[in-house]
Amino acid sequence: MDFSFTEEQQAIQEAIARICEGFDEEYWLKRDQQGGFPDDFYGTLAKEGWLGICTGQELGGAGLGISEAAVMMRTISESGAGLSGASAVHINIFGLKPVEIFGTQEQKERMVRPIAQGNSKACFAVTEPNTGLNTTQLKLFAEKRGDKYVVNGQKVWISTAQVADHLLLLARTTPLEDVESHTHGLSLFYTPFDRERITVSEIDKMGRKAVDSNELFFDNFEIPASDLIGEEGHGFQYILHGMNPERILIAAEAVGLGFAAIKRAANYAKERIVFNRPIGKNQAIQHPLAACTAELEAAWLLIMRAAWEYDSGKSCGASANMAKYLAGEAGFNACQTALMAHGGFGYAKEYHVERYLRESLIPRIAPVSPQLALCFVAEKVLGLPKSY
Repeated sequence: MDFSFTEEQQAIQEAIARICEGFDEEYWLKRDQQGGFPDDFYGTLAKEGWLGICTGQELGGAGLGISEAAVMMRTISESGAGLSGASAVHINIFGLKPVEIFGTQEQKERMVRPIAQGNSKACFAVTEPNTGLNTTQLKLFAEKRGDKYVVNGQKVWISTAQVADHLLLLARTTPLEDVESHTHGLSLFYTPFDRERITVSEIDKMGRKAVDSNELFFDNFEIPASDLIGEEGHGFQYILHGMNPERILIAAEAVGLGFAAIKRAANYAKERIVFNRPIGKNQAIQHPLAACTAELEAAWLLIMRAAWEYDSGKSCGASANMAKYLAGEAGFNACQTALMAHGGFGYAKEYHVERYLRESLIPRIAPVSPQLALCFVAEKVLGLPKSY
């Protein structure tokens, strides 16, 4: 069993790190304070061909696996870009997997290739205000009228909707009361973002200001039938092919952010002199940082196992959920510990760790809560009865 990176993975880490050197922590601090999508960062990764790392070569991508993408996303986050940098390109890596798997050849060329090459920006619209993680209860309705679907309803917590030109949308096409199973009757669409029929309202939030989060209101929004992915009513099954990769990648981002915070704290502890000695000599500083490092390393091993399972065509749901849970908790603990190691200066924006702590809550909460990840493990791994 070899735990080292392959030569290809090592090359990816080094190449992404070199790109990130051009976007240092001061760049991300400014983005955090002023907002605004990091177009120059996104454009650089697109120009170098990294946005299609998981897309098939026949569609303009590199044809690599989630394992390589996890290395890439950890490196971005660990550079100091954190979730601001990672979230800017997150959907390009995994978001259109359902289209790549279930779309027609014409759809793949029209939809996937531009995303992989960075010529298009997309947002993923699933969550609704009154359903949360209970995806099968979605209410937003797409009514079939001739050769188009007409959509009315609302979505919430939709990232990058301010800058997206396309929309991956999960909508109900059969009323819930008319389906045999609660997982049926949902359909998946990928279509241009019509801002005359979609009202976008940005949510003012505590962190990651560079990547917007929004409420969407659909008013007779029309989708051509040619933008339906796969069969009508099977959209829930299709999006499952993107959920495990998303859990793996956001776990990698959480670990990267945690390591960035621990590195800053360790450097600060070497330099900060109190009572005529560096505070890094004190075990009360050393031990929490060391424990966080151990937690992050353990989470990373599980992330890579989950990624290996996905790339090998094996069942990876349990590993993906456990990795997401452990990485979310480890990343948060590391950022909180790093801030406390800085004392009062940890509260100052110029030291960056307060930004890391705010951003560490994102992979802890999303795309699935710690509690629901544990419910999955309890049911699928331990065989306990379903609790929700």
